[in-house]
This record gives sequence, structure tokens and C-alpha cells, in this order.
Amino acid sequence: MTKTSENAVYKYTAQDIEKMSFEQALKELETIVSSMEGGQTTLDQSVGAYETGILLKNHCEKQLEQARLKIEKISVSQDGTLQTTDISNQEV
Repeated sequence: MTKTSENAVYKYTAQDIEKMSFEQALKELETIVSSMEGGQTTLDQSVGAYETGILLKNHCEKQLEQARLKIEKISVSQDGTLQTTDISNQEV
């Protein structure tokens, strides 16, 4: 894992990102966006940061989806439509 904020180089492997909590990944994503918006990166650094940002974004989305599924039960009705039921207030 390489993270050098002074020259805005962000390179995480997919395995590094997979180990991050949602909060860690979001914080890293915010840091990357901030440095790119501030014009603090070269073109090569921006491309690397963008690639890392995509991995972080995907990881965050995956974590959010897993959390959503924990509180929703998805079922198929008799007519074949999908329905979700909030189970956060029900006993598991």
C-alpha cells in the first residue's frame, strides 16, 4: 500500500481496500477528491488517484448494499413482483 499525501499519490491494492471499513474508505475517497479539486496533482497522479477513487467508491457502495440487505427482506409476490420488507424492527 502506498499513500503519500504530500505529492498526492494514492495507490491501494484491491485487497487493501477490501480490508477497509466503510468509514476508512470514505475518508480516503474524500482526501483524493479534495487533492484533485485543489489541483495538487500531476496528470499521472490524477489518473492513479482516479483509479483508486473508483475502487474506493465501489467498495463503499458494496458496504452500503450489504447494510441495506441486512435491514430489508426481499421477497417475490405471487404475481412475480419483488417486494422489500423492512426487518430492522423485527426479531431475527
